[in-house]
This record gives sequence, structure tokens and C-alpha cells, in this order.
Amino acid sequence: MKTYFLKTLALTFGLFLVLSQVSCQNSAKQNADKAMKTTEKTMDTSKDLAMEKQFPGAKSDAEWKKILTTQQYGIMVKKGTETPFNNEYNDNHEKGIYVSAATGEPLFSSEDKFESGTGWPSFTKPINDDAVVWVKDNTLGMSRDEIVEKSTGLHLGHVFNDGPKPTGLRYCMNSAALKFVKQD
Repeated sequence: MKTYFLKTLALTFGLFLVLSQVSCQNSAKQNADKAMKTTEKTMDTSKDLAMEKQFPGAKSDAEWKKILTTQQYGIMVKKGTETPFNNEYNDNHEKGIYVSAATGEPLFSSEDKFESGTGWPSFTKPINDDAVVWVKDNTLGMSRDEIVEKSTGLHLGHVFNDGPKPTGLRYCMNSAALKFVKQD
């Protein structure tokens, strides 16, 4: 009987010890999660401040969500890419200009648009070199040149050196980042 009592006591003590360890770990994890969320908020704030210094028209993610459609937000703010061949301006052959979907700033002309076969609207050059900025993009395991709107820093697409003359460049843009203004 004494052995049974000692085994039960040892088992109870062991169970108590395990439960207290799990409880402490959960508490530590909750504290770590709380600290991480606070750090992320601070980082987001500092990222927003850096964006505003470099791009005077930059806004917070929350502000862009109010202005842009879900698709535009995913492309321009979150740097997404739309489906090739299944976008609004890939097959557009009308005369006019393409402006930023976020700001209305003129970016590209139909005069510089060409059929690249890639499934995205492609241009040999922007309307004004001062309207866009080239940024190094090392995502997806490759190095590419991203094109962002100069005033806001919003993602428009990428540029490649396989375009036609006279520039030899292919500005491969996302339709969702653009709005087309038809020439009268």
C-alpha cells in the first residue's frame, strides 16, 4: 500500500511539473508574440516614414486600401502580378495614354506600346523618364528591375532589355496599375 501511495504521489508530482512547464511556455510565447506585434507596428511605422521621405506621394497601406480596388491594392501596394493574357490592356490597341491607377499621373503612351507576346501591356519607354523609378527586385530567386511610380513608390511592373528599337527596353506593366485615357 505504501508503494502504491508513493507511485501515485510521484505521478501526481510529475503531472503537476509538466502542466506548470506547459503553462509557463504558453505565457512566454504570448509575451513573445506581444513583443513581436509591437516590433512589427514600429517597423511598419518606420517603413511608412522612409517611404514618405523617398516618395512624397506615399500613403499608408490603410489609406491605399480606401483608394484602390482590391486588385489594384494587391498589384501596386503588395507588389503582385496579374495573370498574363487575362488583363484589361494587353490587347488594347486604341490611341491614348496610360495613367497611374492610383494618382492619374501620365505614365505611358499608346505610341510606345508594342505586342511583346508576354501577356502584359508592354512599352518601349515611359511618357516621361521622370514619372517612374527603377528599383532592384531580388525576389523569386532572380534579379530584376522593378518599375515604381516616382511620386508614390507604388509597383507598376518590371523592365527588361529585350524590347524593340529604339530603346531595346520592354516596360512590362500590370494593367491593374494603369487606367487608359482614350485620345479624342
